Amino acid sequence: MESENPSSLYQSAGNFQSFKQTQHGISVNSDNGFYDITFYSDWMFRITSGTQRKERKSYAVIRHPQAAEFYLENHDLAITLTGKHLKITLQKYPLRVSVSTTDGRIINQDDESFGTGWIGEQVTTYKKLQDNEIFIGLGEKTGPLNRKGQGYTNWNTDAFAYHGGTDPLYCSIPFYIGIHHGLAYGIFFDNSHKTFFNFGASNNRFASFSADSGVMDYYFIYGPTVADILREYTGLTGRMPLPPVWSLGYQQCRYSYYPEAEVMNVARTFREKQIPCDALVLDIHYMDNYKIFTWDKARFSDPQKMIEQLKSMGFEIVLMCDPGIKAEKGYEPYEDGIAKDVFLKYPDGTCYTGQVWPGWCHFPDFSKPETRAWWKEKLKAYTNLGVEGFWNDMNEIATWGNMLPELVEFNFDGQPTTMREGRNVYGLLMARSSYEGASALLNKRPFNLTRSGYAGVQRYAAVWTGDNVAYDEHMLLGVRLVNSLGLSGVAFAGYDVGGFVGNADTKLFTRWFSIGSFSPFFRGHTMINTRDSEPWTYGEEAEQICRNYARFRYRLLPYLYSVFYEASQTGMPVQRSLAIDFTHDPKIYEASYQNEYLFGPNLLVAPTESTRDITKLYLPQGQWYYLYNGALHSGNTELLIESPLHRLPVFVRAGAIIPMSQPGQNTREQSPVIELHLYAGPDSSFVFYQDDGETFRYRDNEFYRRSIRFSSNDRRLILEKPSGIFKPGFTTWKIIFHGFSGNPDFKLSGNLLKSQREVLRLFEPLEKFDPIADPEPAMEEEVISLTLPESDQEIIIHW
Repeated sequence: MESENPSSLYQSAGNFQSFKQTQHGISVNSDNGFYDITFYSDWMFRITSGTQRKERKSYAVIRHPQAAEFYLENHDLAITLTGKHLKITLQKYPLRVSVSTTDGRIINQDDESFGTGWIGEQVTTYKKLQDNEIFIGLGEKTGPLNRKGQGYTNWNTDAFAYHGGTDPLYCSIPFYIGIHHGLAYGIFFDNSHKTFFNFGASNNRFASFSADSGVMDYYFIYGPTVADILREYTGLTGRMPLPPVWSLGYQQCRYSYYPEAEVMNVARTFREKQIPCDALVLDIHYMDNYKIFTWDKARFSDPQKMIEQLKSMGFEIVLMCDPGIKAEKGYEPYEDGIAKDVFLKYPDGTCYTGQVWPGWCHFPDFSKPETRAWWKEKLKAYTNLGVEGFWNDMNEIATWGNMLPELVEFNFDGQPTTMREGRNVYGLLMARSSYEGASALLNKRPFNLTRSGYAGVQRYAAVWTGDNVAYDEHMLLGVRLVNSLGLSGVAFAGYDVGGFVGNADTKLFTRWFSIGSFSPFFRGHTMINTRDSEPWTYGEEAEQICRNYARFRYRLLPYLYSVFYEASQTGMPVQRSLAIDFTHDPKIYEASYQNEYLFGPNLLVAPTESTRDITKLYLPQGQWYYLYNGALHSGNTELLIESPLHRLPVFVRAGAIIPMSQPGQNTREQSPVIELHLYAGPDSSFVFYQDDGETFRYRDNEFYRRSIRFSSNDRRLILEKPSGIFKPGFTTWKIIFHGFSGNPDFKLSGNLLKSQREVLRLFEPLEKFDPIADPEPAMEEEVISLTLPESDQEIIIHW
């Protein structure tokens, strides 16, 4: 029997004393407290360890343990729990855990000397580093895709003008994925105190995760694939609800648009220049002296009339919402908040006061049910005007000085705690309050955006990556941040196109806009005292390139909305790091290729700097069609390709099924024709989804969902019988075949279908801007097409 060093300042969980079997696992008593293992599914279990068992509030976890088969064996030196897919071995002396596959391959194991333990209040679990282990995820974190050798802190922070090594940022998602020897696992450390993750930084022995206080409470998920891990993790912490379809369109913002005449002029210019756009975003200058729930009447004399005019033009308004309530007599939200006792407090019962845009403010305690109800009532000031978009900002909490007193107290839904535990979840709880309040008031889906959050924030809001900076490296950093958020359960995420801080030049803005058009959340934004940053302000050529990419974004909406539906069902992100589909390919983790991603399952995007006219990229396993002309390339290949500003490197996976439609000026302008693009290749499938795009009636079966399958060997395209009772907004299918040779005879129910060869051009040619040189002709592709009417029955096309 091994004993621990009694003189050490580090105290581990200690040695085994006794245990009992529970419904879902085991409950162990040790020298220094308890150590419990609970199965949550056949793929996931939870470990909790501390000095005293008690129920604790989790704002992240929404799932309870589910029945899982396991076989328990109690040996002299260890207890084993063998489930359907994994085996847990708990060494008794001292307590150490190891996880393996049922055929004996090690997935993860504690450091043999340290395991789980404490230094004072700080609790840490140490994990042995496996040979060549790769670490990915951890949410909104700077640095490389592979986090091996890096260390990070979770402590939500207003990180203005952050750089490529800044840590922490605005969101804390303590969930990461480990990869080695053809295996993958995930660990979610559900502790909202300040936490620390070490992936072999400054040591070659262990990876670790620790918290300043609280119990050790983590969930272990075995894959076997990254997609499987994400499915389990989002089953635990929740998945995004379907957003309003307008929120998938382009949104134009700046700090700030005012007065009303400027807002209307921006809207009219988008329509005159035929650049698709769905929302205009108002920053804090719409308010009366920056006070939330008010309007500056000199700048916006009749906001309701303005909003009605914008809606008639196909625009929604998104409003900035800061949590700070100015401590000012006569200001109704302040007076009412004091009367209803909704603000964060010091231990002596006085309200915490911090300084931010309006001046000295109190801050709602969103961990209190009464405060969430109060916030809903206050949101009527916006929803009664027709506002359907809400931008939750400064909710880290950001204050001047950026040093929140840690003794400030939270209600925590009846389990009082301090800022030490409450800070990291404040943004999540504000986002929850805004989403639940607006949903109830509107009786439809609001668009809800947040800067700060914690694990589970995807249930309530999209996330954007805060105050980025206008330079190329930051543009690519934003791509990695969104990829990493996707690896952490947040499917709806994006960045400020063009950069918030500083002035983008023409090349940078144009490239950033093209990349942003392949981002889940697509918004242009810039700071006060910077140049105008709408697409037409960078010159005619940039305007036309931006128009082309905005139009292609809108052309992709049938595909994109279906991918968002998938995210709501499975937790798969919209923007997908190549680590999801090509987990064990070492090339994708190289610095040259780590920014590449899949947009949905079928479009590979290779972001590149605005200064590069030729880009080196990597195509992973499979075959890939160049988006612009259909040229076919083999996978497992490094490739040099031209990348002028008007042609971002984008490829289509062979076998892809991609529904598109002709673009409108906003998402409500729907074409009666769905173009179904099929790319020759291996067997594939895609779920095409539609609903009304704005209400919650899809929860009552008011949707249109059709599975589409391509069988390569049988030469069949099968559109299965649709489910749901929603009548789709189209009447005709136009099937477009890419990469098919010859002149196939297409048949439907034995009847020959009329098909034709045509030239497809997805992007319009650039006009002649240079008086000397002619522009390069737009790339085209020869395809085969056929049309047929929509039907509520199965459709099988064979050739």
